[in-house]
Amino acid sequence: MASRIAPFSSQHLEAACRVLADTAQGLTGTQIGRLLQEIQVADPSPDMTKWKRLFNALAEAQNQHQVGNHLIMFINRAMNPVNYASNSGAFAWRRDELNVVLAFSGFYVRNDGKVAHADKANTLDEARARAGRLRAALESRAVHAEVLNYCRAELMEENYFHAVFEATKGVAERIRQLSGLGGDGADLVNKAFGGQQPVLVLRTLSTESEKSEQKGFVNLLIGLFGAVRNPLAHAAKTQWPMSEQDALDILTLASLIHRKLDGVSRFAVSM
Repeated sequence: MASRIAPFSSQHLEAACRVLADTAQGLTGTQIGRLLQEIQVADPSPDMTKWKRLFNALAEAQNQHQVGNHLIMFINRAMNPVNYASNSGAFAWRRDELNVVLAFSGFYVRNDGKVAHADKANTLDEARARAGRLRAALESRAVHAEVLNYCRAELMEENYFHAVFEATKGVAERIRQLSGLGGDGADLVNKAFGGQQPVLVLRTLSTESEKSEQKGFVNLLIGLFGAVRNPLAHAAKTQWPMSEQDALDILTLASLIHRKLDGVSRFAVSM
């Protein structure tokens, strides 16, 4: 992108720098310094917080030259896919978050890590939709964070088949973590929540209604594994099509299950 780019507003520039230099998912201080050097931008405050350091450097260059090209040059280098060969999740997170921010300025990061032009977004919902329709739809439903934790990379690629597969695997992993049990599928569910003395309970099991809810939750979990996770584990993607609507509904169900798991406790009352 060699043409002259209009300067970014300070708000848009700051938002992009906050993503690029995010404490948990962003570039390291060393990487920021190296990339600034590569695009020949001075680094006036190397001892400041990472995002402020990057913002100061790019803002100074933008003010001096009256163009926004330096931010684009930085992103093009920072998002080079070769740097993420062993960490595709970091690429997916940065690209997703940058695309939300850049949408308001009329840009987006392509799959190859390069910045390209796009129609400007006017609302946050529109900007998030640009980053991925399924992800945006899930966020509008306030899905549980655990759902996104297990299938973030797949959602970024709108890979519905594998997003659902990873999310259902995540449900099993969370049950193992909460119960301390091994196993998988129906066997794990029955050991954790079934029988007269389950390891985990939704409530005290002191009433018939609470016992009925516990049994229903067991059936719900077994149904999820039997109807969704197990078929996906044994079928090729081309042989088991997954529509966007099906993926959205299944992932929302997984979100409900995770919220239920948030409130489970160890069994302490005899039935």
